[in-house]
Amino acid sequence: MREQMDLTERKLGREDKFTGRIVSVHVDTVELPDGETALREVVDHPGGVAVLALDGDNNVLTVTQYRYPFGRTLLEIPAGKLDHPGEDPYAAGLRELREETGAVPGVYRSLGRILPSPGCYGETLHLYLAQDLKMEAQHLDEDEFLSVERIPFAEMVRRCLEGEIEDAKTVAAVLKAKILLNL
Repeated sequence: MREQMDLTERKLGREDKFTGRIVSVHVDTVELPDGETALREVVDHPGGVAVLALDGDNNVLTVTQYRYPFGRTLLEIPAGKLDHPGEDPYAAGLRELREETGAVPGVYRSLGRILPSPGCYGETLHLYLAQDLKMEAQHLDEDEFLSVERIPFAEMVRRCLEGEIEDAKTVAAVLKAKILLNL
């Protein structure tokens, strides 16, 4: 059996490039495992939450919104960023679900975490499953425009597997729930 190589990269320096409302960008100089140096461009993000909400008929509450970087609308599960460092992701997921869809779950549990793009993007997304929904009023942010739709869970699974749904958090949550719930 081959000996495992230490793959750790050691930070030698950091240069801050940009600080915005949501993300900041820095470039680090690192020492590679072989002793050479390289640059690592890093986008820091406070983290986020996403909630797969299933109604009593096994329909998924989805949101469609325009995603500027891609120049089109995307079908997604309700999601949002953590409002401040250290914010409880569990509570943030409940907040985002209620704000975007008006849903308040009777049953709410974790589906784990994902790293959406670990090559350069320092975001951890916490995924949740919400069931036994009670519907209340939506409370969208001032700059938030989206439409809510209920889509049968089986159709969401098919659309994820066929590549119709490309949003990573939605695909991950739907497929995790498929296995967990055996639907």
